[in-house]
Amino acid sequence: MTKNPKFLSFNKIGSPNLGYISVAENHENIPFDIKRVYWTYYTPQDVTRGGHAHLELEQVIVAVSGTIIFNIEDLEGNKKEFILDSPEKGLYIPKLIWRDIKFSHSAVLLCLASEKYMESDYIRDYATFLKHKTNEI
Repeated sequence: MTKNPKFLSFNKIGSPNLGYISVAENHENIPFDIKRVYWTYYTPQDVTRGGHAHLELEQVIVAVSGTIIFNIEDLEGNKKEFILDSPEKGLYIPKLIWRDIKFSHSAVLLCLASEKYMESDYIRDYATFLKHKTNEI
């Protein structure tokens, strides 16, 4: 799979009368082994979360409910906005991608992560993130 951020589609199985299910599976529609799953909720609309990148962690993010807007930037300075507003759509985020995240009031973010939590994997300073472009780290 490509190592650029991109949308992933999850099959929507079911009907309006019965409801739906979508499935995520290691190396089928998820490009890595899932080692951690977490979700965020009740995030105020006026708060921007994120403000970091990861050294090694890869993620697939799904808006289980509501709308989540990701503004991302790679080390070449390419910026893009991704809007997640359906539980059958995910966003693949490879390592070394800066992200800022906005939530609608009812948003629930589900994250499928390639690694367990390690604080040392986070880049929380934007200037430090940019230094990875020139290998000044």
